[in-house]
Amino acid sequence: MRAMPAPPTKTRFAPSPTGNLHLGNLRTALFSALHTWSVGGRFLLRIEDTDAERSRSAFTEALQDDLRWLGLDWQEGPGADGGHGPYLQSERGSIYEGFYTRLLDEGHAYPCFCTQEQLAAQRAAQRASGRPPRYAGTCAHLGHAEAEARVRAGEAHTLRFRVPEGRTLDFEDLVRGRQAFASDDIGDFVIRRADGTPAFFFCNAVDDALMEVTHVWRGEDHISNTPRQLLIMRALGLREPSYGHLALIVGADGAPLSKRHGALGLGELRRRGYLPAALNNYLARLGHSYADDGLLDMVGLAAGFDTARLGRAAARFDMDQLNHWQRLAVAAADDAVFLEWAGAAVAPVPPASRDVFLAAIRDNVLFPDDVALWAEALFAASPPRSAEAETAMRAAPASLFEAGLEALDQHPQDFRAWAKAVGAATGLKGRDLFMPLRAALTGQVHGPEMTRVFPLMDEAGVRERLLSAARFATE
Repeated sequence: MRAMPAPPTKTRFAPSPTGNLHLGNLRTALFSALHTWSVGGRFLLRIEDTDAERSRSAFTEALQDDLRWLGLDWQEGPGADGGHGPYLQSERGSIYEGFYTRLLDEGHAYPCFCTQEQLAAQRAAQRASGRPPRYAGTCAHLGHAEAEARVRAGEAHTLRFRVPEGRTLDFEDLVRGRQAFASDDIGDFVIRRADGTPAFFFCNAVDDALMEVTHVWRGEDHISNTPRQLLIMRALGLREPSYGHLALIVGADGAPLSKRHGALGLGELRRRGYLPAALNNYLARLGHSYADDGLLDMVGLAAGFDTARLGRAAARFDMDQLNHWQRLAVAAADDAVFLEWAGAAVAPVPPASRDVFLAAIRDNVLFPDDVALWAEALFAASPPRSAEAETAMRAAPASLFEAGLEALDQHPQDFRAWAKAVGAATGLKGRDLFMPLRAALTGQVHGPEMTRVFPLMDEAGVRERLLSAARFATE
């Protein structure tokens, strides 16, 4: 008998719209997309919005916008029907009900009438006796007639999956190899809440099977969920995906990543001006290695993605590394993208000078705020001064700036010739010459080449800055 051919590769990203995307679930989405694209497969987006109290449509819209902005466009999901919808779990209730009925009829599930207070007391007693807390099976032995009567009477209840005893549940993890769990350690678990909504274990597993997902990538904190979901799919005769559990992202102290490590949500990173290429290139290397250490577009990232290059150790977040990729992304952005990214920061720059201005400062900026700083430094009537610039100006003789004024008539556009003339007049050279001149003209001691930005500056404005510097140096 010939073996059935393997289905086409399909991965998914299945966020809950209870908040904004953070780096952990963003990396999961990225790895899922890169894996399937590396083999010509399909990337699916499913919205797991069964938590009615916390789910918000605004979060649903925001996460879709974020994914598109990053270039993580899905081939199936909201707005891209692949024949397996709906793609919002809140719209799949009738599908789940059919499977609940099957599980009940076949003895794989039963109603549980235990209250939250009773369950809490059970767990406390188990902990006190040194046992791991799990459901004690109180309602598992209720007779069918009694359970039905209590349900018909309207008594609040959940639906629990009946975990078979004495089984070993194993699977081959795509990152960690063979994993095995004893069914006796799991305990019967809830698959439908008392309010009628499906529990994560249930709808997540059922939808992966129905939507023909072949590979599930998620954080290693989900690894203990997998045996429960395998039990559900096996009881229903559904095809199981392969699972890969990714190492978590941690801070320098080894603790789970949080804002105190400098990590931010994607929304804040976008507002700061991080480019999609920077985030994608950094996250693709956070727990995964590439042979190419240069900036790659999404096609290149997919081509170089290899599940064999995934690490098992925790991935350490490093803001300096993220900024390294941001610098490369800013340098590689085409002119139209760079101008759009700079946005309102270029407002002080005369329109006729903007292209030259952006080209001159590109190597010295990481974020639009840096563009704004240089726009003010070169074109504002009174540019802000850094503390270092003020120190450099105070250390210089006022005669330096007076000589600059005198030389300006002969060299109003040529910084090199102008500085040479100032040096000849004062006897200053090197750092003693160039740093206070830069400080006087731009309010900064480091920045773009003065030979490129000096011609952009209004001659009257340069004179006023030199006069101000001479006054400052004598205060």
